[in-house]
Amino acid sequence: MQTGKAVTAGLVGGVVLAVYEFIIHGLILGGTYAARAEVFRQDAPMFWFPIIAILMGIAAGLFFGKSRSAWAEGAKGGVSFGFWVGLLAFLAAFYNPLVFNGFPYFMSWVWGIVNWVGWLIVGAIFGAMYKPAAA
Repeated sequence: MQTGKAVTAGLVGGVVLAVYEFIIHGLILGGTYAARAEVFRQDAPMFWFPIIAILMGIAAGLFFGKSRSAWAEGAKGGVSFGFWVGLLAFLAAFYNPLVFNGFPYFMSWVWGIVNWVGWLIVGAIFGAMYKPAAA
């Protein structure tokens, strides 16, 4: 594994994930959250959201680098990686909110799909950036 490449791809993927989540949750879904303030309270400081997205990107980048030989070359292989990581993210984003009282069922689907698409994008970035070392 080329750790430097994996971390760099993870940083870029994490930044893209943070921007993607800001656009989706801040701009597109912001009105939905405001209309249901009894469910969607925001007590955590906002600066943690991009930091966590970047850390998730680095962790996933390292995982992608470690498992690189299992995926096809280029962005196509990265999308395959993103599909499986996104599927796990979908399940977590779909199931976990359903235990909250008053959480709208349709938002579980929205969150699941948003997470899945986000990881498809990040996976494509990983595949495009992380090229195996020449033999």
